[in-house]
Amino acid sequence: MELNLRPREECRFDAVSLGEIMLRLDPGEGRIRTARSFRAWEGGGEYNVVRGLHKCFGLNTGVITAFADNEVGKLMKDFIEQGGVSTDLIYWKKTDGIGRICRNGINFTERGFGIRGAVGCSDRANTAISQATPEDFDFEYIFGKLGVRWLHTGGIYAALSEQSCQTVIEACKIAKKYGTVISYDLNYRPSMWSAIGGLDKAREVNREVAKYVDVMIGNEEDFTACLGFEIEGNDENLKELNLDGYKKMIGKAAETYPNFKVVATTLRTVKTATVNDWKAICWADGEIYQSKEYNGLEIMDRVGGGDSFASGLVYGLMTTGDAEKAVNYGAAHGALAMTTPGDTSMASLKEVEAIMGGAGARVKR
Repeated sequence: MELNLRPREECRFDAVSLGEIMLRLDPGEGRIRTARSFRAWEGGGEYNVVRGLHKCFGLNTGVITAFADNEVGKLMKDFIEQGGVSTDLIYWKKTDGIGRICRNGINFTERGFGIRGAVGCSDRANTAISQATPEDFDFEYIFGKLGVRWLHTGGIYAALSEQSCQTVIEACKIAKKYGTVISYDLNYRPSMWSAIGGLDKAREVNREVAKYVDVMIGNEEDFTACLGFEIEGNDENLKELNLDGYKKMIGKAAETYPNFKVVATTLRTVKTATVNDWKAICWADGEIYQSKEYNGLEIMDRVGGGDSFASGLVYGLMTTGDAEKAVNYGAAHGALAMTTPGDTSMASLKEVEAIMGGAGARVKR
């Protein structure tokens, strides 16, 4: 497997993300509907990946996004800076003071416990990033002049609006022109695509984006909905993935998109909101590699687990070029991220590698 990464010395950034970053309001152990106070975090499917790549894995990362130029936007910038991610590429959009022109996205999320599942309530229409067009970002400057080794984006951002569809495609075209490796998380959400054309639009956009992607992340449902590929003979409850069927499906996808170097997905069996079985698989060079299994994983906050898997996978691919090691970095990092609150990882590289090596949860003094 050869990803042909640009030399580090030629690039300002190891990795950047393109997508929406929302203000997450978390009622802690309580419920959204009865809360009197919330803890504030930042989070977003694409951003969480590069935040983990910096905070856990030590890479130099930045975000391509847009905020309404107001106090909430400045709060989001401060959160991002606390995570060590560069805010130099943010586009600041003027607003009218009450959000008629544009606004910043909010995501209320409660964690769930036991038989009570996690609950999310997003308020993200007409946000600055959903209205941003390719002209709002100088992609030629970002990928050509500054230099970026890796771009991560995904289907959640693409589904925000007609403008975001255009922007993600243009970003991928220009990134590829300058030799940037691209990863993309399909992350199909029917409710998000419904307002701009539904399944047909999702397939149209994702099939175009897929032409530029090196590392595609998504489960078999994502591949069916977004790209039209189906897996045969799979357990409908996803308790066990039919690896032969998955491999055949990915083989068909790789024939259609020979640019795919790696395809990866997480596999989760939900026993309760706080106990899941967790593992991941990765396809590269015609072979399937499975991570260590984390059965009976106790979860504090599951949101962002898949994004932390993606950042571990990307780190492993960037630093080792070994798909089997990379999927294990991803699975371990995702597992650790779900043991702490918030969308983003609080793990360290040392902790990730210890978990990969079989370390337990004994007290460390």
